[in-house]
Amino acid sequence: MIDFTASADVVAPQLLGAVLTHNGVSIRITEVEAYLGSKDEASHTFNGRTPRNAAMFGPPGRLYVYVSYGIHRNGNIVCAPEGRGEGCLLRSGEVIKGTDRAYERRGNTDFHNLARGPGNLGKALGFTLDDNGTIINLNERTEEPEWVCGPRIGISKNTEAALRFWIPFDKTVSRRRGMPA
Repeated sequence: MIDFTASADVVAPQLLGAVLTHNGVSIRITEVEAYLGSKDEASHTFNGRTPRNAAMFGPPGRLYVYVSYGIHRNGNIVCAPEGRGEGCLLRSGEVIKGTDRAYERRGNTDFHNLARGPGNLGKALGFTLDDNGTIINLNERTEEPEWVCGPRIGISKNTEAALRFWIPFDKTVSRRRGMPA
């Protein structure tokens, strides 16, 4: 059983292979990034609590949904004891239920791209800002998948931290810009 009161870097690999269900779509999580609050310059909570990031300081096991680049609704699972501001960014996953609904939300795309990348995952799951602070619907994995960790991608601060966790060779895992799909 995942203990969401643990630090985000402890919870992150435990999320791999778990199934998150939201708004009629279920996704097997294949990639996450851990953000460690006030100890992590790349975290939305590094400089403290604001109205935008308040959900990250709330009870663990809830969603923190935010707008990225003015268009994407990205989601994190809040971790660590209440008040610490840690979370795991949901980076990628495989749609395993509600595929038709995910295609309606995402449009005509390759199956492996339905929930590849945090913005696409959020769109496939139908995240809205109203979901901010809601309890997650997560079925834990039945067996631990092989996983690896390395530097986070798509950020400009604390880029060397090995806080990105993914299932190797999974076709739904996001790629660094310029890397083949």
